[in-house]
Amino acid sequence: MLTNPTETDAKTRAARLEARMTAAQKALLQHAAALSGRTLSEFVLASAQEAAAKVIQEHETIRLSRSEQVAFVTALLKPRAPNARLRKAAEKYRKQMGL
Repeated sequence: MLTNPTETDAKTRAARLEARMTAAQKALLQHAAALSGRTLSEFVLASAQEAAAKVIQEHETIRLSRSEQVAFVTALLKPRAPNARLRKAAEKYRKQMGL
C-alpha cells in the first residue's frame, strides 16, 4: 500500500476515478488545493489516501481497556482446561477431518 502519494509516477498511474459533486464542493476542494500548493487531483488523491489509510488502521487495530488487556493476557498465559462440550467438539472435528 502506498503511504505517500508522491511514490507514484506518471508511468504507473493508469487507473481513473471520477466523482460527481456540487459546485460548492468543488470550489472548496480547489481552494484547499491552492492553499496547499497542489493541483486539485493531487490534493484529492492525497486526502482520499490519508482517509483510507486511517479507516483501514482503525479497523485493523484492536483497542482494549486495561481490564480487557489483563483478561486477554491471562487467558493466553493461563487458559482454562477444556470442558466436556469443547472436548466433544474437538473429537467430532478430528473424526470429520480424518485426524
